[in-house]
Amino acid sequence: MLHVVFFEPRIAGNTGNAIRMVSGTGAVLHLVEPLGFDLAEAKLRRAGLDYHDLAQVVVHPTFDEALTGLGRVLAFTTQATRRYDDVDWHDGDALLFGPEPTGLPADVLAHPRVEVQVRIPMLPGRRSMNLSNAAAVATYEAWRQLGFPGGV
Repeated sequence: MLHVVFFEPRIAGNTGNAIRMVSGTGAVLHLVEPLGFDLAEAKLRRAGLDYHDLAQVVVHPTFDEALTGLGRVLAFTTQATRRYDDVDWHDGDALLFGPEPTGLPADVLAHPRVEVQVRIPMLPGRRSMNLSNAAAVATYEAWRQLGFPGGV
């Protein structure tokens, strides 16, 4: 099982999209507070459609609590030199993403549990990808490398 961690997400629609994505992959979505929205917000419900009951979503009051029980933590940042597809993904890995629009802060990237920093390639001059799109690209690559367990 993979874990997708959103550190202090700000946009309800992105988290709703991620809920739908994890419901389709069997990953667990971890949300680290503070959130920039209420979990009952209409935009979150609309983006997640009717997948909320099919997804595993856990809200954590702190980053350290979110990391409890997780495997390797791989942080996604535009500052990394290693590409996400150059990683040998393992069952239990945690894919860590930062808030919109700032990304992960330096203290989170330097956290001792963050083992690897990776990036998703983009054309020059582009600031970043949409959070839920980046999480989907990365999660599906990790799940593909694991052989799509449970997928049909």
